Amino acid sequence: MSITPDGLAVESAVVTTFTWDYTSKDPKLRALYEKGKAAQWNAATDIDWSPELHFGAPLPEVDDVTGLSSRRPPNCPVPPELWNAYRWEYHSWMTSQFLHGEQGALLATSRLVETVPDLDDKLYAASQVTDEARHVEAFSRYVQRLGSSYPINPALRTLLGNVVSERRWDIIYLGMQIIVEGLALAVFRLGHATTFDPVIRQITDLVARDEARHVAFGVLALEGLQDQLTSRERAEREEFIKEASLLMSRRFRMEEVWQRMDLDVAAGVEYVLTDSAMRDFRRLMFAKIFSNLTRLGLVSDELRAHFQELALLRPGQVRAWRR
Repeated sequence: MSITPDGLAVESAVVTTFTWDYTSKDPKLRALYEKGKAAQWNAATDIDWSPELHFGAPLPEVDDVTGLSSRRPPNCPVPPELWNAYRWEYHSWMTSQFLHGEQGALLATSRLVETVPDLDDKLYAASQVTDEARHVEAFSRYVQRLGSSYPINPALRTLLGNVVSERRWDIIYLGMQIIVEGLALAVFRLGHATTFDPVIRQITDLVARDEARHVAFGVLALEGLQDQLTSRERAEREEFIKEASLLMSRRFRMEEVWQRMDLDVAAGVEYVLTDSAMRDFRRLMFAKIFSNLTRLGLVSDELRAHFQELALLRPGQVRAWRR
């Protein structure tokens, strides 16, 4: 994996799998494929792009559930006079990471078309490639409209590189469908980084509908697979999940925002890690991921302790573990 001036170059060696069995073996996956075909939307025509947006303009006092209050918390390292600017930078940073993540999903899902062994999985993965292309189109157009953008977060870049270089298709599912797409779905359903712009609300609403199917696809494709793994293979997948969850928790430290605003980075990271609203937001985002991993039989006591150490478990999940 090497970073280039215009992107990221990832070398990989995968086994492309053909199947000559064209019968459907999984009615649930085929039904999801049919649902996806019927739910297509057009980023150019199904989104009203006409509302004006002026980056840096005074923002209304509207709170959301993503940890960003319209009123400056007393423990925040951002000076009061920069609070409006910070809200804009947060919005720019968040939407930029959405865009980068959607491109990662586009590339990873195209890899699934090559590597998964069954026809139902190939068909749905191919339909998801179309979804991801549309998401990239919508978010890239929005970021251009915003007039401000951020490079990909290093932790997200590392995880995407790990996923698209992976040759084992079930680990691609774990990294992309369960973790990256699961986080995206949670953010979109929770209301995104702000609620002041009707255009981003339209985009995230449409994308969330697609992401719900994508996460369901990952769960359906992986159900029962853990029973076929050796102890060594299970350990390898647990290590991957631990690394992926660590990277995604680091993604939300927002070092890039603190640097751009010329604020104390260490103080900014400490604020993100200790602020109760942002901590609760992270736990909400990871709640469904942890639930899906549990459903798939992939949560050991060690993995649960890892999530707890990263402060990614909600109180109910911690109590259930300690019983």
